[in-house]
Amino acid sequence: MSNPAFEALVELAALSRRSAAGLPGKTSAVPRWSGISFSLLGCKFAVPMGQVSEIMEVPVSTRLPGVQPWVMGLSNVRGRLLPLFDLGTYFGGSLSTQKKRHRALVIENSSLYSGLVIDESFGMQHFEVTSFEEIGAIELPDSMHAFVRGSYRDASGEPWNILDLSVLAEDNRFLNAALVYALGS
Repeated sequence: MSNPAFEALVELAALSRRSAAGLPGKTSAVPRWSGISFSLLGCKFAVPMGQVSEIMEVPVSTRLPGVQPWVMGLSNVRGRLLPLFDLGTYFGGSLSTQKKRHRALVIENSSLYSGLVIDESFGMQHFEVTSFEEIGAIELPDSMHAFVRGSYRDASGEPWNILDLSVLAEDNRFLNAALVYALGS
């Protein structure tokens, strides 16, 4: 006894097997480096993921007397005092005039809790490790060279300099934000 519904299903299954694409072949994944990306002084940068604990809108701050011009002030963030630093001015330039796009990259370790204000954050960026170049690919102000650890190129070939915030956090000039006044004789 033949069952036309069953035969139709068998035929449909055979047709599906003939026209189905095979499983994708085994491909080798290219290792990637991930970082937090942003713009500063007209250049694109990324910092290692572990060096930034938070990205936030620039909070309201109180100016402090007797500090370097790149110290923006002190802000209360969730009950903690967060010093804010204008990274553009620190490196000898200035932040863009589009304040709505400014963000603070919060760095935090056992001895330092600070907000570094940058022009704009682009969030996470992933680069193939094979695109790394030892020397920064973009011409930078001399004041930044000690803090840049090479560059990666994105999928379109655009270079992103890698800024090492751990070196910045140990820099004497950064750690001594107070103005030094010469005493008159």
